[in-house]
Amino acid sequence: MSKNAIVIGSGIAGLAAAIRLINKGFEVSVFEANPYPGGKLSEITLKGYRFDAGPSLFTLPEQMEELFLLSGKNPKKHFDYIKLPVACHYFWEDGKHIKTWADINKFADEVETKLGEPAENIRKALKKSSYIYDHLAPLFMHRSLHKFGTWTNKEALKSYLKMGKLGIFSTMHHTNSKNFEHPKLVQLFNRYATYNGSNPYETPATLNIIPHLEFNIGAFFPKKGMHDITLSLFHLAKELGVKFNFNSNVEEILVEKGKAIGVFVNGQKVYADLIVNNMDMVNAYKTILRKQKQPTKLLDQPKSSSALIFYWGVKKVFPELDLHNILFSDNYKAEFDHIFHHKSIYNDPTVYINITSVYKPDDAPEGCMNWFTMINVPNNQGQDWDKLILEARKSIIQKVNRILKTDIESLIEVEEILEPRTIESKTSSANGALYGNSSNNRYAAFLRHANYSSNIKNLFFCGGSVHPGGGIPLCLLSAKIMSEMID
Repeated sequence: MSKNAIVIGSGIAGLAAAIRLINKGFEVSVFEANPYPGGKLSEITLKGYRFDAGPSLFTLPEQMEELFLLSGKNPKKHFDYIKLPVACHYFWEDGKHIKTWADINKFADEVETKLGEPAENIRKALKKSSYIYDHLAPLFMHRSLHKFGTWTNKEALKSYLKMGKLGIFSTMHHTNSKNFEHPKLVQLFNRYATYNGSNPYETPATLNIIPHLEFNIGAFFPKKGMHDITLSLFHLAKELGVKFNFNSNVEEILVEKGKAIGVFVNGQKVYADLIVNNMDMVNAYKTILRKQKQPTKLLDQPKSSSALIFYWGVKKVFPELDLHNILFSDNYKAEFDHIFHHKSIYNDPTVYINITSVYKPDDAPEGCMNWFTMINVPNNQGQDWDKLILEARKSIIQKVNRILKTDIESLIEVEEILEPRTIESKTSSANGALYGNSSNNRYAAFLRHANYSSNIKNLFFCGGSVHPGGGIPLCLLSAKIMSEMID
């Protein structure tokens, strides 16, 4: 007899979970509160401009391809992408500008030419990043940290002897300050802490694993835009027979005698043999699991940073800009102090500009660009966001004008804003935090919710707020880890 599974939420981890479960022989139903799939990974269209609304960096494409191969499909016929020749363009107020080339030797030579940083330091740092990945990825990214077998397998045993070299006992900033001579390069590599909403001055140096993904493996771009990650998984799931129920806000996970038996949704009880929660873990316990035992220690952990994003339709092409661009703050530590300690926004924030029309011209009218303009901000603690947003917009425009020698406000013809309050309301992310609990201490990896419930049988978890963390590849891996626990 076939078994039934319910997936709550259709973020990319929820979509991946549905695909994996149906391939295991389950009949799968997905319940999504929004009228569309994708969670944070959605899109916005405004008067001829298209914007990818959520995550903008794509790494480890094999995690996507695996879902198609598992389903007996040729990935290239359903989802295609390119490797970027340049991962990012970096700009500073003093006129310095470098490109992080995919060719590591070319990147190293550029850094030596423009910053005077010995090229060998880049190669050494990326070799160290690869070393961390090789020893920690099998342990932290591909297995549950909450199962005894994870800590007794041969990969784990090898890693124990190398903990000192893996950055466990140092901060990202401290290690980067030892790796590089030039403060601008320290700042550039500190930036990778923001990939999971962390503070480089507090988060452990194990997060120096991230540059390995972007440089040694590569940064990529889906040919149809980031939203195609959502659409291709959604279409694959439907083709396999997954049933989607939109505008369906699950009100409660039904538990009987310590076992999840279904959900209460749309005014009725729907029963299943297995429940997967793709909703933010904190909000899930506050709402659909409110009657169950609360993991108070996990719920009370500090949350990651959030984002303030201005989607601007810009009626000019800036040839010096690429897909990914960073305009750095002159005082990076002050910026992070404001985000994590003052719960505010620094008056000189680092500005990230993502422009998909560089690679996908139909995302903007001819002669125009679609700017996804973002700064890192604190999660929502009840701040006066209306005031903060007005001040931040002014700071961003002034910074863009100074560095790009332009008058950007006169070129903006459409605008939409996404901020912590709307991130929370649209995606059920607690406090609008993008990555769930913060990673600003060495034990953070162990303070993420497991991919299963230790108290409720047949209840599983996936997504950016549980192990192994946020970001597209980790969300997909969370679904994989979850599915491997199911017979």
